[in-house]
Amino acid sequence: MKAAVKHIRRYRLIQYTIFCVLCILINLLFACIPRWLNLPVYLDSIGTMLAAVLGGYAPGVIVGYLTNCINGIADVESIYYAVISVIIAICTAFFSRRYWFKSVGKTALAIVIISLLVGTMSSILTWLLYGFNFGAGVSEPIANMLYDAGLFGKHASQLAADIAMDLIDKTVSVCLMLLIVRLIPEEKKTGLRFRPWKQNPLHGEERRRIKNFATRGMSLRGKIMIMVSIVMVLIALVSTGVSFIMFRNAMIDSQVGMAHGVANVVASAMDRDRISDYMTMGQDTPEYRQAEQKMIDVKNSSPDIAYVYVYQIQEDGCHVVFDPDTEGTPGADPGYVQPFDKAFLPLVPDLLAGREIQPIISNDIFGWLLTIYQPVTDSAGNCVCYVGVDISMNQLRLVEYRFLAKAVSLFMGFFIMVLGVGVWLAEYNIVLPINAMAQATGSFAYDSKTLREESVENIQKLGICTGDEIENLYNAIAKMSSDTVHYIADVQQKNQTIGRMQDRLIAVMADMVESRDQYTGNHIWNTAEYARIIMEELRRENLFSDVLTDEYISDVLHSAPLHDVGKIHVSDTLLNKPGKLDPDEFAKMKEHTIAGRDIIARAMRMSSDSSYLKEAQALATYHHERWDGTGYPTGLKGEEIPLSARIMAVADVFDALVSKRSYKEGFPVDKALSIIREGAGSHFDPRIANAFLNVSEKARKIAEKSQATEQNKPFSDLL
Repeated sequence: MKAAVKHIRRYRLIQYTIFCVLCILINLLFACIPRWLNLPVYLDSIGTMLAAVLGGYAPGVIVGYLTNCINGIADVESIYYAVISVIIAICTAFFSRRYWFKSVGKTALAIVIISLLVGTMSSILTWLLYGFNFGAGVSEPIANMLYDAGLFGKHASQLAADIAMDLIDKTVSVCLMLLIVRLIPEEKKTGLRFRPWKQNPLHGEERRRIKNFATRGMSLRGKIMIMVSIVMVLIALVSTGVSFIMFRNAMIDSQVGMAHGVANVVASAMDRDRISDYMTMGQDTPEYRQAEQKMIDVKNSSPDIAYVYVYQIQEDGCHVVFDPDTEGTPGADPGYVQPFDKAFLPLVPDLLAGREIQPIISNDIFGWLLTIYQPVTDSAGNCVCYVGVDISMNQLRLVEYRFLAKAVSLFMGFFIMVLGVGVWLAEYNIVLPINAMAQATGSFAYDSKTLREESVENIQKLGICTGDEIENLYNAIAKMSSDTVHYIADVQQKNQTIGRMQDRLIAVMADMVESRDQYTGNHIWNTAEYARIIMEELRRENLFSDVLTDEYISDVLHSAPLHDVGKIHVSDTLLNKPGKLDPDEFAKMKEHTIAGRDIIARAMRMSSDSSYLKEAQALATYHHERWDGTGYPTGLKGEEIPLSARIMAVADVFDALVSKRSYKEGFPVDKALSIIREGAGSHFDPRIANAFLNVSEKARKIAEKSQATEQNKPFSDLL
């Protein structure tokens, strides 16, 4: 079975892979059409939208991201826009799941939302990567029109133009995507939604219920998202930080190399043995003017070169050899002594010794500069001056910003894809299996054999096969639930056997007591039957509903045979006396209630389960109490008398009336019913007496059936 399931899943995975490849090809194909026909649209996200609508979030995100990666082979800049494609996939899948594309109005609203979001993000990303170039790309005509009309400034015009172009592009793309969707047969569409179930699939309301299974704290899905996000952010911070430092160092090394190249050119333009003459004669010599012009030409060769000068370092300061004028800053005359700056003082010993110094990066009134001092030696090998080159680092800062923007855009696209796919896989491999197990075990019903078997079947139907610890847990739960049901069935069977044994023992014991009376006949069976029909009628009339539970009725029926157990202490002579008892004899007879109470009390002390014995004790002690308080043994009245004893009082008296005794013949049923009616409110609880009278026909049948036989009936038949 599992092998067949794996084969089907492998086939489905191949099917989904082919589907994603086709969607990528659709992206690439439709992206070429505008370029071939010189159309002002992109059409590079139709396949992404198609994958999102038919496959869901994960296929859409994967197709969008991989499309940009493939485009990046020919145009590396495309990779930086992968985050835009991922956003398009997420938005399209979101609207599709809510059936927006089924309505023209909601489809239009979806197009507007996607266009606003994507257009804004694209403009911001372009500005971060390359600087905001007004009137560039396919949006140039619209940007110029908006700006010339005075509606917006340059930046706002470009942003509005980009959004407008995205609105046109996404309208065409969505229409083409919906056309393709319509052309695909319905049975094919259903099979294209990629759901990598690791259990029997869930559908509709059942899937939503299990997916959103309530938790006390944060859901596992949320924790997975946070964990993946933290890991991804940490990886991004470390990798981006390391990459940025390496990039920055490489750029600085490049600037240092350029500065040394400039210094070498400047040094080669001077006569190194005439440095002193340059300082004294200055621009009076043709050689000086030529060298100075060379320095100016070198400085103007690159916007990154801020200053080029030549100083001779002496004890009193920097003696100017060459200091060409720059824009906004006139140069110093040859021989002028520039005092050492405080920040420059630590370098003076090395400079006086003619040694090379490390490049200096400073940020002061002259701007953010990288400065090198390269020593120049004469023909004798002595350091006669230093060529100073200041490289502006402002361009480096802009390059660094663009590098960070590219790194962040790359990370965001990859992060959203990994997060979406990771959470999607976690849902099918972890969240849904665990929630399904929790729901199935949490709703496990123990009330009946049928419900228990259905609960086990519900667990077994999950069919979780993740192949990891979750599957092990599922197998253990399935086995435990099945074993538990079998154990419960076995225990119940044993309990039923014990219960039947107990009932028979009770019946035997009660029969032994009653058999001492030659005329009791079926008394214990009859009284239990009468008690049963009384309690059923009371429940039908909704009386004592808070007491008359199934358990209570069962306890009363089980304990009914013991209501006269105290008669074991009454002598046979007294029990079978043919005439009326005298006062002393009646007093001794009444003691059977106290004796019964004590006998059952001893049984309760020896029993771990005494629920029904409590009712047996109440019956044995109080079944001769009267509603008006004139009964015995304690003279309780009204509702002070336990309900079970009030019920037994009616049943016991009625059976005594209709049955033959040593001292009388049995009364007719109608006469006995009349006596019960007369005793309502004095001897009996009127509600119980009325309930008995309401089922008098049932009572009549029990009495007549009892009178027709002299053999005792098994008490277990009643239960």
